Order: sequence, then C-alpha cells, then structure tokens
Amino acid sequence: MVYIRQRQLSKLHEYKYASVDHSLVSKYILKPFYTNVAIKFFPMSMAPNAITLSGFSFVIINFLTLLYYNPTLDQDCPPWVYLSWAIGLFLYQTFDAVDGTQARRTKQSGPLGELFDHGAMNLGQSWQTVLVLFGTVFTFYIQTWDEYHTHQLTLGVVSGPVEGVLTLVVVYTFTWLKGGASYWQQPMLPTLGVPKNALIPQGLYQQSWGEWYILYGGLVLLFNTWTSAMNVIKARRDRGEDPYQALLGLAPVTITWILIPSYLALNPIILNHHLVPFIIFAGIVNAYSVGQMIVRHLVKDKFPFKNVLLIPLAIAVADSLAPKIGLTTTLGDNVYQVAFVFLMLGLAIGVYGSFVHDVITTICDYLDIWCLTIKHPYVEGKQDPNVHALKHDRKQQ
Repeated sequence: MVYIRQRQLSKLHEYKYASVDHSLVSKYILKPFYTNVAIKFFPMSMAPNAITLSGFSFVIINFLTLLYYNPTLDQDCPPWVYLSWAIGLFLYQTFDAVDGTQARRTKQSGPLGELFDHGAMNLGQSWQTVLVLFGTVFTFYIQTWDEYHTHQLTLGVVSGPVEGVLTLVVVYTFTWLKGGASYWQQPMLPTLGVPKNALIPQGLYQQSWGEWYILYGGLVLLFNTWTSAMNVIKARRDRGEDPYQALLGLAPVTITWILIPSYLALNPIILNHHLVPFIIFAGIVNAYSVGQMIVRHLVKDKFPFKNVLLIPLAIAVADSLAPKIGLTTTLGDNVYQVAFVFLMLGLAIGVYGSFVHDVITTICDYLDIWCLTIKHPYVEGKQDPNVHALKHDRKQQ
C-alpha cells in the first residue's frame, strides 16, 4: 500500500516544525538541562533520528524486563528493576527532547523527524490496566489530532510528555526504595496518616495508591482533552473554517475504545489471562491511527478516518455477540479466541511495519537523505541539497 502519493511529495519541502510548550517544569528545569548539559553528550555526526530511536530502545528494554519478571502484571519484580525503569524512562524523555536540538545544530530538521518523534503498580490483568492503557493512547491521539489541525504541537501546563513521564519516573524510583510494587496496593489516606471522619466515604478512604493515580491521570486527561479541543476550534475559526467539523476526527478513537472494552467484556478469558498480547495489539492500532495523522499533516492531506486494523476487532466483537441473539459463535470462548488475539496481533505488526517502512523509504528517497545517519553533513556556505530538490520541483510545476 502507498501511503504518500507522488503528487504529495512536494509538500514535504513546505513542512516546518512548530511547537508551544506552556509547562513551567519544561521551561525552568528540563530545557536548560537539555540545551546546556544533555546535548553535549551527542556528537555532531549523530543523526537526530538515531537519537530518537536510541531513546525509544530504553522503553523497549523496560517492556521486555517487565515481561520477563512479571508476565501476568500482578507480581513484584526485583527492586532494581523499578530503578532501571525510572532511569530508562527518564533517558527516553531526554533523548526524545534532545533530538530536536541536534536536528537544529546539525541543520538536519525535516519531516522524517516529525514521524520519528511521535510511539508499574501491579494492576494485574484487569480493567485497571485497560484504563491506564486508555489514558496513555488517548492522550497521544488527542495531542496528534490537535497538532494536525492547529499546525503546531501544543503542550499544556500539565502534559503527558513532560509531567506525565516525570510522574512515572518518581513512582518507579519510589517503588525501588519501597522494595516492590505491592506498596501501591495499600490504601493511600491511612498510609499518609489521614484520620477517618464522617466527611470521607469509606470507599474513598480505602482507595489504594494505584486507584488514586488512575483518578489523577483521568483528571489530567480530561483537562488536556478539553484544552486541545478549544485549541482546534480556535485555530479553525481563525482560518475561517468550520470550527466543529474537526471534532469528527475523534470518531476513529471513539470507535476503537467502544470496540476494545466491548471485546474484553464479552471475553473474560482474554481480560483475565491473555491481556498482554491484546494490549500490544491495541497499542499498535492506536499507533497506526496516529502515524497516519502525522503523515497527512506532513503532506497537508485530508484527515485519515480509516483504520484497517479495526476490522478484525469488529468481527471478533460481532462473533462474541452472536450467542446473545441466538446465533452460533465461530471462535467460542476458549483456545480459538486466544488464537484470534494472536492473529490480530500478527496482522497489526505486519500492517504497521509495512506502513513505517513505506513512509520512511519514500521520504528518504525523495529528500535524498538517510534515516539513521547524516548523508549530507552541513558545511557553512554550502547549499542544502534539499534546496536544489525544492527548486527542481518548482520548475516542474
């Protein structure tokens, strides 16, 4: 499948990265650290995308460590594992932030960097884990949807890439100090020494640290979603466009998150015993939607509403609903259902892998660049080869 058409390639030269960061933590702490300290550890010969990919590798290592020590998501890992997660996540955040600085100082900024820049509490295989997944991927989707319509990445006073990641770093570090994730299953208020009184309902008083964390994440998610919606409506109104039509872009993620909990509710065997492969599948479904949005943003094309990976999930939900209306199910509720989850995961990996490969090779070939190394090092006074390509495109037009 071709994701970038020949007629759209010239739009790649028009791309300019723009961002607004309202975070005080970022302004006064992180950015000075990135520009005065962290960037000095990276040689000028290192490509910005190589920094991005290196940072992402820390997340992959963290995830593989999780699968090795806690495949069921309900056990304590050795304390050092939580420390490694804190370090890995902080390094991921640092590398992800520094790649932009590297791109500017090596004069390698471009649309491929935009594509690269955008993919612990013993919650067990349960609805709590699903809620955490929802909050994570929905935030990513909303932020990209915001950027598609406003033409700039906007990070609020509190955002996932800054405060959200730092919160997890603190949580993992504290978990290491406490010796394991079981600590977070304790009721938070009694642990803090807050006395019980008639004003605090019993259920609220006995909520665990993990449940309070989910509540905190939910409030931040609501705030950021509302802020993004207002940003999009204002940007489109300022351009003289229908301010509310853009809200239709939330339909794909809404449909996705109707199908996901529906499927899990209809198939407890997946929710309670095989949630990890399904979570990976759900994450790839969201990554594919977000990736398509980024590509359409780069080439200034129409918003992508379709996601082929939702088809097998919709079929699975329909098949699971069949017995409810007197029809026969094909997959049942045992081994075939589990096999279908792995089939969906395999399909998702194949489709998303094809998407990534096609987009990267298309952009690299057209712009005459390499993905993970610098093909044309910047030399003072020498014209950027991409400028020649841009002039050639204009002559062709």
